[in-house]
Amino acid sequence: MKINNFYNPYRENNEAVFRIIIAAVILCIASWFMSCDDFTEVDMPVTELNSNAVFEQKSTAYAAMTDIYAKMRENGVLTGKGTGISRDLGLYADELDWYGSSALVSYSFYNNSLLPTALPLANWWNHSYNQIYSANAVLEGVAASKTLALEDKDRLTGEALFIRGLLHFYLLQLFGEVPYITTTDYTKNVNVTRLPEADVYGKILADLNAADGLLGEEYLSTDRTRPNKFAVKAMLARVQLHKGDWAEAANSASAVLNATETYTLPADLSNFFLKESTGTIWQFSPRTATRNTDEGSTFIFNAAPPPAAALTNVLMGSFEPGDQRRAKWTRARSAGGTTWYHAFKYKKTTTSTPQLEYSIVLRLSEMYLIRAEARARQGELIGAKEDIDVLRNKAGLLGTTAVTQPEILDAVLQERRVEFFTEYGHRFMDLKRMGKLDTFLSPLKPSWQSTDRLLPLPQKEINLNPNIGSQNPGY
Repeated sequence: MKINNFYNPYRENNEAVFRIIIAAVILCIASWFMSCDDFTEVDMPVTELNSNAVFEQKSTAYAAMTDIYAKMRENGVLTGKGTGISRDLGLYADELDWYGSSALVSYSFYNNSLLPTALPLANWWNHSYNQIYSANAVLEGVAASKTLALEDKDRLTGEALFIRGLLHFYLLQLFGEVPYITTTDYTKNVNVTRLPEADVYGKILADLNAADGLLGEEYLSTDRTRPNKFAVKAMLARVQLHKGDWAEAANSASAVLNATETYTLPADLSNFFLKESTGTIWQFSPRTATRNTDEGSTFIFNAAPPPAAALTNVLMGSFEPGDQRRAKWTRARSAGGTTWYHAFKYKKTTTSTPQLEYSIVLRLSEMYLIRAEARARQGELIGAKEDIDVLRNKAGLLGTTAVTQPEILDAVLQERRVEFFTEYGHRFMDLKRMGKLDTFLSPLKPSWQSTDRLLPLPQKEINLNPNIGSQNPGY
């Protein structure tokens, strides 16, 4: 499959140009989506001249979109830092134990004592909506452009719709009913209301399906840091699975799995999280040409006892004997006769030349397990077992012994547990989606309540916008 390298601001040899472009973008559109603390507190739009200038040139138009990916990498739900959802939702579920100070907010995730005033909640909400606002600014600017080529308009529009749908999906999983923001018009955004979950799903699917029709199969560069059609298909498969659209989820996952010229699982598990992994569908480039991921620094500890979070004994005990994911994706640290484990998917905590690891957001393994579950839900048990066994065999295990539909669904949940631990809250969302949060977490967390399936809405948001409505139950 042909790879198009015509423009990629993340490339090392474009760094100087990229800085100039971003400076221009910031000057032109900062008042759109960089200065507000809350998406309902948006400044008046900049002049028509300045806003148009950004999207009349291909370089600055692409840089505006690239800047959104940089924001997502640095802040909000998908950052690999300790402020993202990977660590805190791992603590909230059964993946991570907390060893840091009980005064830190991560402890409140661990022991289910979250308050609506907790800073991470406001950060996830505000950064997500500011990033959505940025995507809307790109959509509106590209639509108004008189000089961008149609090919570039389609790509930028598709990318922005993909981001808008993806971010609303995460907000929906965290908070339940949420507003769906599709404009930069502050007079409309200031009075938004939360929508029923079914309506939010409908709008997410509408955005993703529109993006699917606009993006091509080719990546803009070999590093897969800009989404293509298959990234959209992968996100569609996930959303359809969560919504219960089994046939559609299986079809979307199959579209990615069938693209064997582009995607294959690496032969060695140690290579799954390298930046050149053939199993990567979409990833974030680190902030400089010699950095690796923030995930490495977030999860790795080189001395025991752990300074912050470590993998739970429950998780470590869930690996079957001989599962190479335990051997290659976790690492032990011992002191005083006690052993702790940390995630070791990303293995670098410092800079390196060359770079070795990027932060992977979407990867091929998920497509096998989405299709396995979707097939099982439809009674296609043989095909479901085959998909499960692809990952089991890659991990050095024999095929699953599951036979009945309930057994196969349990097998899918187990494979997801040992495949996606510490990755963007998969475990919490899987237990929630399958109705098993209480079953797994009540025995481990004395303060667990069924209402904890949703996080509390940020109190500041409720105070600012009465139209948001009442707090989520249980808070």
